[in-house]
Amino acid sequence: MVGSYLRITILFVALLILSGCRPDGDVLVLRLGHGLDSSHPVHVGMERMAELVSQKSDGSMRIDIYPNEQLGTERETLELLQIGSLDITKVSAAVIESFTSVYSIFSVPFLFVNDEHMYSILDGPIGRRILDASEPYRIVGLCYYDAGTRSFYTTNRPVHTPEDLQGLSIRVQESPSAIQMVNILGGSATPISWGELYTALQQGVVDGAENNPPSFYLSRHYEVSKYYSLNEHTAVPDILVISRHTWEQVLNEEQRAIIQEAALESVPYQRELWEEASEAALKAVQEAGVEVIYPDRIPFMEASEPFYERMRTRQPELYKLYLEIQELGNEFID
Repeated sequence: MVGSYLRITILFVALLILSGCRPDGDVLVLRLGHGLDSSHPVHVGMERMAELVSQKSDGSMRIDIYPNEQLGTERETLELLQIGSLDITKVSAAVIESFTSVYSIFSVPFLFVNDEHMYSILDGPIGRRILDASEPYRIVGLCYYDAGTRSFYTTNRPVHTPEDLQGLSIRVQESPSAIQMVNILGGSATPISWGELYTALQQGVVDGAENNPPSFYLSRHYEVSKYYSLNEHTAVPDILVISRHTWEQVLNEEQRAIIQEAALESVPYQRELWEEASEAALKAVQEAGVEVIYPDRIPFMEASEPFYERMRTRQPELYKLYLEIQELGNEFID
């Protein structure tokens, strides 16, 4: 705990130093920190958003992007965002649920029928309602980026059924829902930060993890995890958020409109990148010797039943939202 506080303090001081550079002549500079590699399609999507902000503001606004956890882990950047020491960050919905519980809906196994169903939710009233729920916690939601579907990858043995997860320590994000989901499916959930995961896999601290194809590939986790089982248990989007302090105290109405428009306009571009990156990542890891497995998803769905029952009895409001999303998915079933 002391180490965590020390890291936050160091990051806070560093950002105070950076904040002195915010006005760059007549240009308003906003800082965006996140944990992904600069070649990741979500990072490229944010670059597109930054370009649009510059264009729409006639160069009077600029977004400087700091990838690779330069400004902290996802949880740390959210905490810095809340106190106004960082302007914008990108986090997984699984991480932000610890700050705004409604985001845990995205960690519900097999929530969406298909991509079209998912996009209709994210781009519609339900998606906006979820983004707006974080404002009381000093976090303003801007948009969702596609982060594909999450599947299991392991170092020493393949996963064909939920029974194959028995006895395996599986890295998850710092998300109560993700922990619960993996434990219900039979694994032993182990929260570890993204930046520490490669070493944890290499040293056997964990037996595997779960993530989407581009992240599996770009993190080079395929070098130590030779089995990738595409059971696609969750579709957890990435969320672009801005500090409420920045939103209300730094930006005027016109600037807020520019940032919101740019964020939303970058979404279709990012989704195209995501589809291309997913296909390329699967091909690349197979060429590197990874066994890509396409298991029957039905046993995983059946094994998830206790998750839904637990949600029904312990989180009735979330369960109500789950049923609402499920009902809207009926029109997307072939």
